[in-house]
Amino acid sequence: MNHRLSITLAAAVTIAALNTPEVSAQEKAWTLSDCVNYAIEHNVTIRQREIIKEQRENDLSTAKGRNLPSVGAYVGQRFDFGRGLTINNTYENKNTRNTSFAVTAQMTLFDGLQSVNGVKVSRLNLAAATEDLQAAKEDIGIQVAQAYLQVLSAKEVAAAAAEQAELSRTQLARKEALLKNGKTSEAEVYAARSLVAQDEMTAVKADGDYNLALLDLSQLLELGSPDSLNVAQPDTSDILAEIALPDEVYGEALTAKASIRAAQVRSECAEQQIKVARGAYSPTLNLQADVSTGYYGVSGQDVDSFGDQISNNLNKSIALSLNIPIFNRFATRNGVRDARLTYTSSLVELEDTRKKLYKEIQQAYYNAIAARATYESSVAASESAEAAFRLADGKYAEGLSSSTEYAEARTNRLTALANRIQYKYNLIFRVKILDFYRGSALE
Repeated sequence: MNHRLSITLAAAVTIAALNTPEVSAQEKAWTLSDCVNYAIEHNVTIRQREIIKEQRENDLSTAKGRNLPSVGAYVGQRFDFGRGLTINNTYENKNTRNTSFAVTAQMTLFDGLQSVNGVKVSRLNLAAATEDLQAAKEDIGIQVAQAYLQVLSAKEVAAAAAEQAELSRTQLARKEALLKNGKTSEAEVYAARSLVAQDEMTAVKADGDYNLALLDLSQLLELGSPDSLNVAQPDTSDILAEIALPDEVYGEALTAKASIRAAQVRSECAEQQIKVARGAYSPTLNLQADVSTGYYGVSGQDVDSFGDQISNNLNKSIALSLNIPIFNRFATRNGVRDARLTYTSSLVELEDTRKKLYKEIQQAYYNAIAARATYESSVAASESAEAAFRLADGKYAEGLSSSTEYAEARTNRLTALANRIQYKYNLIFRVKILDFYRGSALE
C-alpha cells in the first residue's frame, strides 16, 4: 500500500507550508503573544482608553493644584480728562493720569477637606481609568486569540484538503496506468478524474478560508495587508490537561480581572464623593495678601518722581475671611443624598459585575468540558475514518471496489479530519479562556 496514505496532523501542517501563502523562512513567525502585543499597541480602542487615562492624570494634577495658593499681578493705567481729583485731594479742570501696580495671593486654609478629598477622588478616577485600559487590552487579547487559533485551524484544514487532492491524483495516475494495460475501464478513469476535480475544488475553498482567517487576524492587528503575516504553530502537547473548577477560577479572577478591579475602585470613589459633598457643610477659611502701589500725575503740575511715588504709595495688607454656610436652599443636603445614592448604586453594580463574572466562568468551564469531550470523540472518529480510508484506498487501487465506495471513504476521512482539527483548536481556545480568567497571559 502506498506510503502516502499514512497521513497525520503533523504531516498536514508540513504540507500546509507548501500550499498556503506564507512569507519567506527568514521572516519571524508571529506567536500569539506577538499578535496580542502588536494589537494592543496599534488598536484604536486601546489608544482611546489611553487618552482617557491621560485626562484623568491631568484631572489629578488639577485637583492637587487646588491646595496651592493662587498668585496674580495687576497693572493698570488710567487717564482722566477735564474735572478730576488732584494730588491735593481737590477737583480741578486738569488732565490726570494714574498708574497702579498690585500683587495678590490667595489661599484656602480650610474648606471642610473638600480639596483633600477631591484629590483622593481624582486619584481613584485615575486608578479606574487604568483598570479600564487594562480591561480593554484583555478584550482585544481574547479577540486576537480567537482569530489566531482560527488561522491555525484553517491552515491545518487546508493542508488536509491539499493532501487529499494529492492522494486522489495518485489514484488517477494508477487508473490511467491500468487503463493502458487494459486492466480497468474508461469509466473508472473518468470517475477518478471527477474525484480529483472535487478534491482540488475543496482544497481551493480551504485555501480561501485560510486566507480569510488571515485577513481577519491582520485587521485586528491593524496591519495593512495579511501577506506578511506568518503565524507560528503553538505547542499543543498538553491539550488534554486538567480543567480547573469554576470556584477555583472565580477565586483567582476576583483579583486578576481588570473589570472587577475597576468596579471596586469606582465604588471606593463614590464613597469618597460623599465626604466631598459633606465638606460643603463646613465654613471656608481663606487667607489673602496684597501688595500695591501707584503713580499719580497732573498735567501742568509738578509731582513727586515716579520712584518716590512708587515707594511712598506702597501698601501691604493681609486678610482672613470666614465664609459660614447657613442656608443654601438644601443644595448641600441634596448633594450629600445624591452622593450616597451613587455609592449605593456602585455597590449594586459591583455585585452585579461579580455575578456576571461567575456566570461567564461557569459557562467557560462547561464549554471547555464539552469541547474536550467533543475533541476526544473527533479523535476516535478520525482514526476510524482513516483506517476505513486506507482499506478502501487499497481495494480501489487493486480494482476491488468501486469509485463510489472510494469517494465515500475519502469524504468521510476528510470530514473527520477537518472536524478533529476544528475541535482541537476550539478546545485550546476554551482552555485559554479559563486561564485568562485566572490572570494567565495569552501565549
